[in-house]
Amino acid sequence: MIRPLYDRIIVKRASAEERTASGIIIPDTAKEKPQEGEVIAVGKGQMKEDGSIIPLELKPGDRIIFGKYSGTEIKIKGEEYLMMKENDVMGVIE
Repeated sequence: MIRPLYDRIIVKRASAEERTASGIIIPDTAKEKPQEGEVIAVGKGQMKEDGSIIPLELKPGDRIIFGKYSGTEIKIKGEEYLMMKENDVMGVIE
């Protein structure tokens, strides 16, 4: 696995819906990418100007909601993940 630096996190995006509520099957090309996922790894925290580190609030296993265009898509061992900063996260699903 990869260890993100500072205030970055690695997220595994939730799987996209295959059907609509009425049962219509959605082809891969028309699917919206979910804006929900699970935190896989977190950095140590945000570095302040004086060199001290502010720890992140997120931890591996948290289910989160993030912006539609947040993060950078990366592939690790054939799996797709997003790398983003903690402040791109809108909320934690409890």
